Amino acid sequence: MGLEQSVLPTTDAGRAGLAEILRAPRDAVVALDFDGTLAPIVADPASARAHPDAAGALTALAPRVGSIVVVTGRPAALAVEYGGLDTLTGVVVLGHYGAERWESGELTAPPVHPGVERARAELAAVLAESGAPAGTWVEDKGRSLAVHTRRTEAPEETLALLRAPVGALAESHGLVVEPGRLVLELRPPGVDKGAALTGYLRERGARAVLYAGDDLGDLAAFDAVERLRGEGVAGLLVCSGTVGDAPVKELADRADLVVAGPAGVVELLTALGTALGAEG
Repeated sequence: MGLEQSVLPTTDAGRAGLAEILRAPRDAVVALDFDGTLAPIVADPASARAHPDAAGALTALAPRVGSIVVVTGRPAALAVEYGGLDTLTGVVVLGHYGAERWESGELTAPPVHPGVERARAELAAVLAESGAPAGTWVEDKGRSLAVHTRRTEAPEETLALLRAPVGALAESHGLVVEPGRLVLELRPPGVDKGAALTGYLRERGARAVLYAGDDLGDLAAFDAVERLRGEGVAGLLVCSGTVGDAPVKELADRADLVVAGPAGVVELLTALGTALGAEG
């Protein structure tokens, strides 16, 4: 296929997915998570920025495929800002797991689920009553609330401590809890990356998709791609493993290709753009 070994899938399904993208790129969608995939994971999500070469790779690839879409739990506007996507043509952002859509500078979104405001008012008390240690903090995403434990002395133990009380709070207000890498996110039900990705692919009439993600929240998108394969849509599943940290096992075990974090994702996007440019 003219690509380096480091960006070649290791499974038959992944090789078929890549072959179809290369064969008919205008019928293909490249879908990407943001944090941990386009941007390195950092202690403070507000400090996250896309890999310095990501914008260039996306700019080169976008005219050569049917569409590029970023599917993220972040508010769409923040992903656009932190990713430097506002100047790119042909890139769509589905924020808040698909509840928001940014395209061509326009943001569309439904009303916020009422349970989010009620949970927001009670979350601090629930954390205090549960014995949440110093370093536990809440990221208010507007349409969801994320409880992070990365800054505590024992992040995994703190996550386990808070899982039940945070889950009970979410359930009492009609929300669900999505676990991630050292984070518990309270958000409306029926909103996930799998539903967002499936809807977008059907809207585009895609015949092939590359999806890259790094965390448990991306499992729904992996599920969606695997279901769509059964409907004749070729798929390539990529796991972004952060540098200095092992990839999320649940994702890596199901991926057709594991790359070395955002730098590896950029390498893959660049190689794909170069291959398609050579073939075009």
